[in-house]
Amino acid sequence: MQSEAEPRALHAAIIMDGNGRWATGRSLPRIAGHRRGVEAIRKTAEACADLGIGTLTLYAFSADNWQRPADEVGGLMRLLRSYLRNETQRLARTGTRLSVVGRRDRLPAGIPEAIAAAEAATAEGRRLHLRICVDYSARDAIIAAARRLEGADATRESFGAMVAGEMHGSPVEVDLLIRTGGEKRLSDFLLWEAAYAELHFTDRMWPDFGPEDLALAVADFAQRDRRFGGLKSPRVRVAA
Repeated sequence: MQSEAEPRALHAAIIMDGNGRWATGRSLPRIAGHRRGVEAIRKTAEACADLGIGTLTLYAFSADNWQRPADEVGGLMRLLRSYLRNETQRLARTGTRLSVVGRRDRLPAGIPEAIAAAEAATAEGRRLHLRICVDYSARDAIIAAARRLEGADATRESFGAMVAGEMHGSPVEVDLLIRTGGEKRLSDFLLWEAAYAELHFTDRMWPDFGPEDLALAVADFAQRDRRFGGLKSPRVRVAA
């Protein structure tokens, strides 16, 4: 068990919003914004360890995003396939463990296998746990877990593990939830895990988001008084 003297690493989660609007504002196709967004993932992930972030969860594609035009969805799936192919070795080399959270049965052929291979190749990473949510819905996960209860005497912890497990995830409580792009909503993202998360909204579009923006969000988080309904805040490691 973690002692009071041992602060735990921060879990930051980001709704990566604004890719399409970034591209449209530059008279570019929307997929160009998503490509630039992949670069922002790399820069942001590389900055995490120095800011005390041990887990970074990114919202890449929601269950509702299947409603977008077929060409955009197809482009996003190709980007995912390319990311898995091109980034896995670098992630392993930098001590980053990759997990993909969400349903896998609706993904195009070959992608579930590529996900499994990337997860296996990076499984020993300890510097950062990078979780990318694809075909993810927090409400669907909660409903699916509730259907499995069948009168069981569930606790918050056991039910939370069931909720996370429905989407191939783990029950990691969110400390800091960031949304880029100027919108101020959660969009069905980690609703159970973010019950006590501190929220940080920025107008910065995701393709322009970088280490400086992440550092500002973490600094803002460090000023929050988190008591979880009690009177004493647990210690969370935040870079000075």
